[in-house]
Amino acid sequence: MSAATWITATPPTPNGDLHLGHMAGPYIAGDVLRRFLAADGVPVRYTSGLDDHQSYVPVRGLKDGGRTGEEVADGYGASITGVWRRAGVDFDTLSLPRQDAGYDAYVQGFVRELYEQGHIVARTRPLPWCDSCERWLYEAYVAGGCPHCGSSSNGNACEPCGRPNDCADLSDPVCVPCGATPRLRDCERLYFPLAPFADRLAAFWGRVAMPPHLRVLCETMLAAGLPEIAVSHPGDWGLRTTVPGFEEQRIYVWFEMGPGYLWQYGAPADHPGGGLVQFFGFDNGYFHALLFPAQFLAHSSRPPLPEAFVVNEFYRLEGLKFSTSRRHAIWAHEELERTPADVLRFHVLADRPDGRQTSFSTEALGRTRRHLSDRWDGWLARLFEQIGKDCDGRVPDQPPAGPAWELLRDRLTRTATDLREALGVAGFDPRRATALLDEVVGCADDFGHVHAHERDRPNEGDAHRAALAAQLAAAAALSAWAAPVMPHAAAVLSAALGLPEGRPVDADALRPLPAGAPLGPLPGPVFGG
Repeated sequence: MSAATWITATPPTPNGDLHLGHMAGPYIAGDVLRRFLAADGVPVRYTSGLDDHQSYVPVRGLKDGGRTGEEVADGYGASITGVWRRAGVDFDTLSLPRQDAGYDAYVQGFVRELYEQGHIVARTRPLPWCDSCERWLYEAYVAGGCPHCGSSSNGNACEPCGRPNDCADLSDPVCVPCGATPRLRDCERLYFPLAPFADRLAAFWGRVAMPPHLRVLCETMLAAGLPEIAVSHPGDWGLRTTVPGFEEQRIYVWFEMGPGYLWQYGAPADHPGGGLVQFFGFDNGYFHALLFPAQFLAHSSRPPLPEAFVVNEFYRLEGLKFSTSRRHAIWAHEELERTPADVLRFHVLADRPDGRQTSFSTEALGRTRRHLSDRWDGWLARLFEQIGKDCDGRVPDQPPAGPAWELLRDRLTRTATDLREALGVAGFDPRRATALLDEVVGCADDFGHVHAHERDRPNEGDAHRAALAAQLAAAAALSAWAAPVMPHAAAVLSAALGLPEGRPVDADALRPLPAGAPLGPLPGPVFGG
């Protein structure tokens, strides 16, 4: 049996509904890899959860007129998990921090151990304080200019440049709930120094697959001197620490997420061998490439370090980043009311912000749907209609043959090799995968148009039936090869062809169907919805 692969996608914050930027990021892409590996027979686990303890949750409640953090998290959490189901994103484990029995104790014990081992230390440093709100300001509660790039940033981390801050070093800070200018006061908190892990982190970066943009961030932070990261904040939302003297402070939610991933994974002894692949946006890059690996290196359980980071850039809408907190978004649950899930999956994968920021438009999504309907479904509809007329709805008794079939078979066989590369861990590239699938359909559709004239040749019924059988072989391959990207449509096509679901993405899928086998009717459009 192949070694197991563990795939993670960053738990979303339930301070709003999922938007299409989220869907174009980790979640659908991680599901594609999971489906590809599972079809190959690789033991695979895809895990995520809800990031309930983010300070953005209670801040959302304040902005909504006084809703509690629990009300915000529960309402949006249900919406998020519902969207995943409707979009065909299937997790093997989904952690719910406020519901999972034992979660609190596990994370608190992880932090306590690092403190007892001397990896976490107490520091007294300035922290913004709002006199009007009578509240310490950190993360979502404070905004200002990033000390590294100058962009507008919340406390603790800057989304545009991906680097951490210590809240007090923001320029021109403001209290997010009330808009007042805070003052700095000394506050004793727990900190996690990253510098002691510099050499081991650098060695890890030499092994893990990551895109150049993330590597630049890692090496820039290393060259500047790795910072100390706040582990606790004085607040009233999130997990309390169990470190003596800091029991009233809350664990910084991103420090919680490292052991939170391990909670999803379970005991390392239960999952021998294999690798860890993490999907996340670039704005979460420092956490995954520096903070979490340092936590894992420090902990006595020696958790697995990732073998690959799959990172997306920002997906934009009307020139601006999708944003839950600013309500600048097209919400996934609303788009799924208008657009079939597989069409949306195909579009955001084809438009995935991989190595560059891309921008969603309703017009482009409409073009994708029309293309899938016109070319993909058009080809299948013509093929099944012709077989119904000329072969009584059964696989032709004449197998594919001739130079044209051999050329088509060789082209599609090469495409299968490229597609396996684009869907596998080492070369994962959803943009390329969707383009290759479209090429498969294009080759088959062109073949169908060219060889439709065989039907009109006197006494050449064999050539006509052989051409139909060749297209059926291509359709059989498509029903397997498209399944990681468009699982529902691929299942419908597999059923019509009398084939099982979950077949590997490989050249073996390009096999002629048994002569005389009955074909089920297509229940209307398959891929275009």
